[in-house]
Amino acid sequence: MAGSVRVYSYGPCGTCRKALAWLVEHGISAEVFDISRTPPSRQELEGALTQLGSRPRLFNTSGQRYRALGADRVAAMDDGAALDALAADGMLIKRPFLITAQGRIVTGFRPHEWQTLLRPPVGE
Repeated sequence: MAGSVRVYSYGPCGTCRKALAWLVEHGISAEVFDISRTPPSRQELEGALTQLGSRPRLFNTSGQRYRALGADRVAAMDDGAALDALAADGMLIKRPFLITAQGRIVTGFRPHEWQTLLRPPVGE
């Protein structure tokens, strides 16, 4: 497998470290961003919402920032307010947050899902 992806991750996050190691093992080059300093853009988050079809798949519901904000408050937000909150604070975003060269987006690390998403097209 070859190709380049963008990954927004957080160094202390064990799942992020596993995901980055998986990319190396599979020969996939990645441009890595610290999600706490450089979160995905609002436009990328809008794309994620469209592709994933669910706001809960964008939020790091086990994180301290999410708990401080409160699930009820997040649930009361409209999509625009939720996207603004996510764009303003990368620690609210479920990680790792991966964007393929083709613009496909996935949150979290499920190896089988990444394998399917990053498999090269037939004939390559």
